[in-house]
Amino acid sequence: MNIKPIVGALLSATVLGISAPAFADTELKVYISSQHQPQVWRKVLDQFEAANPGTKVTIETGGNTSEAQAQYLNTIMSAKDSSLDVLILDVIRPAQFAAAGWTSPFAGKDMSVYLPAYAEANTVDGKVVALPAFADSMFLYYRKDLLEKHGVQPPKTWDELKAAVKKINGAENNPDLQGLSFQGKAIEGAVCTFLLPYWSQGKNLVDNGKLTFDKDAAVKSLKLWKSFVDEGVSKKNIAEVATDDTRKEFQAGNVVFAVNWSYAWAQSQSKDSAVAGKVGVTRLPAVTGGESATCLGGWEWGVSSYSKNQDAAKKLVEYLSSKDASKYMAANGSLLPTYASLYQDEDVLKAAPWFADAKQVVETAKPRPVTPRYNEVSEVIRTTVNAVLAGVTTPEDGAAQIEARLRRILR
Repeated sequence: MNIKPIVGALLSATVLGISAPAFADTELKVYISSQHQPQVWRKVLDQFEAANPGTKVTIETGGNTSEAQAQYLNTIMSAKDSSLDVLILDVIRPAQFAAAGWTSPFAGKDMSVYLPAYAEANTVDGKVVALPAFADSMFLYYRKDLLEKHGVQPPKTWDELKAAVKKINGAENNPDLQGLSFQGKAIEGAVCTFLLPYWSQGKNLVDNGKLTFDKDAAVKSLKLWKSFVDEGVSKKNIAEVATDDTRKEFQAGNVVFAVNWSYAWAQSQSKDSAVAGKVGVTRLPAVTGGESATCLGGWEWGVSSYSKNQDAAKKLVEYLSSKDASKYMAANGSLLPTYASLYQDEDVLKAAPWFADAKQVVETAKPRPVTPRYNEVSEVIRTTVNAVLAGVTTPEDGAAQIEARLRRILR
């Protein structure tokens, strides 16, 4: 792909709104997840430095799960540590960080330029507390070559997926080929794992901060995921699988279907990928009789309230959340844009053709429960999902535990 036009746009002072004198001898440190391709973000930061002489930006990378990142940042921010200027935050965290006084608001920022879900996620009590880094939702990745070889269409339901796996794996007769990889480890991804078939049944978990738990739907969701293990569609130790484990397994050619976020696309097409050119991406299957549902993801840029370089840090975040930066990361890192028009951009679609259909998926993705006590809600769900998949508890008992514990949290 020819990235010269993109780089040229990134360097454009008009596009970036750079008219004031550059900050002299300013050093900024940006915290980025190790999972979110810091090597690609580094190139974007290089362009910012080139356009802002005297400003030096360094990257500090963190853990590859939302929980590991949050735990580290909670420690840093609780100590009022000024070493980090800019933070990347999971979409579920801007409100939490703002409530703790850990991020600085952006005055007068027009959020209408972004996809509505991200304008909403970053606005708390009328204040813009962070700006979008990239959009995301969960998709179904599949081995296009294997499906075509065995005359199988991408599944519309989870039952169709099971049948496809049994047909393909039966014919391939490869004991190392896993049918479906998903997130079973007790991480944030396991919350989405639980919610996908739960939502697909037309149920919500929380409305206006109040619990609307449907026990039968919860049992059905947990039974579905456990059945993948019991029927040999997924591996026995799926309870140990985190998001990047799924990505690595699929990229190594050891999985037919995988539930994952958009970042996995670019890496699946890399030169060291065993499946480059053999991957398809589609919306997630539905439960039989239900509608396809997916989990809203995405990451946001916040400025630490303890940064000693507030103006410079905000200028950097404005840049990192600009349309040109979003286009660059979409084309070079397969990170979904937060600008609607980029889903039809020629350069972006050349790099990731499936983005043409991704906008509708992102726009209809469901957010995880909105509540000030989300961290507690998350812990209940992800640890219970993990216990069911590990065989420690049954789907029925797991659903009962989730209901009882959430009623105490959300009463």
